[in-house]
Amino acid sequence: MKSDWAVVVPMANEAPDFHPFVDLLGTMLDRIGSGQVYFVVDNVSKDNTLELCKAHAAKDKRFIAIWAPQNRSLVDAYLGGYRAAYDAGHELIIEMDAGLSHDPRALPMFLRVLNEGNECAFGSRFINGGSIAESNTKRWFLSKVGTVLSNVLLGTRMYDMTSGYQGFHREVVGRFLAYSFRSTAHFYQTEMRYLLRYTRFAEIPIHYKAPSPRVSGGAIGNSISVLMHYLAQRILLKAPRL
Repeated sequence: MKSDWAVVVPMANEAPDFHPFVDLLGTMLDRIGSGQVYFVVDNVSKDNTLELCKAHAAKDKRFIAIWAPQNRSLVDAYLGGYRAAYDAGHELIIEMDAGLSHDPRALPMFLRVLNEGNECAFGSRFINGGSIAESNTKRWFLSKVGTVLSNVLLGTRMYDMTSGYQGFHREVVGRFLAYSFRSTAHFYQTEMRYLLRYTRFAEIPIHYKAPSPRVSGGAIGNSISVLMHYLAQRILLKAPRL
């Protein structure tokens, strides 16, 4: 098993759940016996999340705090973390959300799948063993309908096209870091999976907690715009792939 791996975690306004999340993440690193964590904090965060990340990184060298005030969107935070992990030379890079929305105890499954010949490992809430908890009907509806629409319109074949818990081999990360994503918000996860639809991948059951039901109108508008762009490209037989 490749032991040179990293986790990328955008952090914004995470003070209330910081210690439970980081403690569990640290426990999993202890159990696995390896791993590096990159916290990415930008101007979206208005509480003391950055200070908490820096203080924890000073105590535990497996954690690195990245201050990224230049970020313009959520996608910049994700890709900035990937860039830092890629430049550090990690062979496997996993993306997850903070606040225990994504369970760190699933990390061994991602590592196992990536070490079994798969280029990508995608977390799925809609396969046997997966679930969504602490989420209202609207959030579940948007995730489920987003998956169905993407599969129908873009020709993908995944059970979950909107989850952000996912991992990749270094070569794949290099390819999508060189690509200009059109998404600026949550649809980035779907765009990523669409572009990587021809890779060797496996879906992993995950348990997701979504305490916030809010999805902005701007994010929904961006999702529709990007979806229509790739649909048009598919119709014109110019569908991109990575």
